[in-house]
Amino acid sequence: MYKLFIFALAGFLAQLIDGSLGMGFGASSSSILLTFGIAPAIASATIHFAEVATTAASGTAHWKFENVHKPTMIKLAIPGAITAFIGAAFLSHIHSNLIKPFIAVFLLTMGFYILYQFLFKKDDKIQKDASKIGRYAMIPQGAIAGFLDSVGGGGWGPVNTPLLLAQKKLEPRYAIGTVSASEFFVALSASISFIIFLGWSQINLGLVVSLSIGGLIAAPFAAWLVKILPVNILAVCVSGLIIFTNSSSLISVFDPTPVISITIKVSLIVIWIILITYALYQNKKLSFSISKNKANTNELD
Repeated sequence: MYKLFIFALAGFLAQLIDGSLGMGFGASSSSILLTFGIAPAIASATIHFAEVATTAASGTAHWKFENVHKPTMIKLAIPGAITAFIGAAFLSHIHSNLIKPFIAVFLLTMGFYILYQFLFKKDDKIQKDASKIGRYAMIPQGAIAGFLDSVGGGGWGPVNTPLLLAQKKLEPRYAIGTVSASEFFVALSASISFIIFLGWSQINLGLVVSLSIGGLIAAPFAAWLVKILPVNILAVCVSGLIIFTNSSSLISVFDPTPVISITIKVSLIVIWIILITYALYQNKKLSFSISKNKANTNELD
């Protein structure tokens, strides 16, 4: 019962994050599950089983609303599915104590990457031309993202979406829709690999259902939250959670003295608060600028 509650809570928080930012379900849920002592292979398998349903629904919706650039989806999905299968097989055969520090480093990197994307990176204008993407440019990108996603329990969205947007060859709706649709094939491939190499006995369907139910409950809250809370503040909260939980995992690996451990954790919390304050300052400054421009426009009229 305790594990069911943990997984439902993880699914709720992860979907709250993913529904608000468009990425982060795997990275955030993996961070939470690993913190509670779930083995990396079991955590990743559970997340990918839950994502088969969620990504199918999301991908179908994006397809219906014509948000999917089909050639790019294929170039991402095929190599991503192949390497996701390999990554899941690799994770299934590695002892959890050996792989945990590496997964923590990967998720920690994802936390910093999300923070950079939403707090410090300047927005650029996106070119509305989806026809100039190189024939083979997406293949290595999909392959790397697929492997990292299955081994780390998340990373498909945080890796692919920013890279597609940075290339300025897809509109944001095409980038997000394409990544969401292609993720179904990655989640399905990883899930099949986990069944083969872990076996059904290692996969608790009750935990998978709990994670899915938590995500479904969070979906409407995420839609509401994104309306009332600016994206950059959400990003700081999310990245802070990912950074703190995985830093704690790394600290336990090195087994420092209690004083050093507490000092590091308190420092991270203080930095987290400072970044949230900075995000609030950014929004206040932006709101003031918009209000000033409106006032000047009204005076001219």
